Amino acid sequence: MTSGIIYDTIERPEKVVKKEKLLEKVQGNVRNVSLKDFEALTNYYGYIEEGAKHPKVVIGNHTLPYRREPRVKTCYVKELLGIIESL
Repeated sequence: MTSGIIYDTIERPEKVVKKEKLLEKVQGNVRNVSLKDFEALTNYYGYIEEGAKHPKVVIGNHTLPYRREPRVKTCYVKELLGIIESL
């Protein structure tokens, strides 16, 4: 017998918790975000499109080109967080 809770097949509770923790981590320190965390957060809310010179974050109608560097620049992180908050 199930507990009566119906979960979306796309986002299980574990994935939602990871997404929330990663979002809190990035919001807490926008100046020191690794490329791995930036791209993981992007993939939770949208996807990465490979461009001719730079990859682009695509979330809904928003597109954000960025440079792949070990530490993502603060301006890209703030822009990404702004896009996520607008959803």
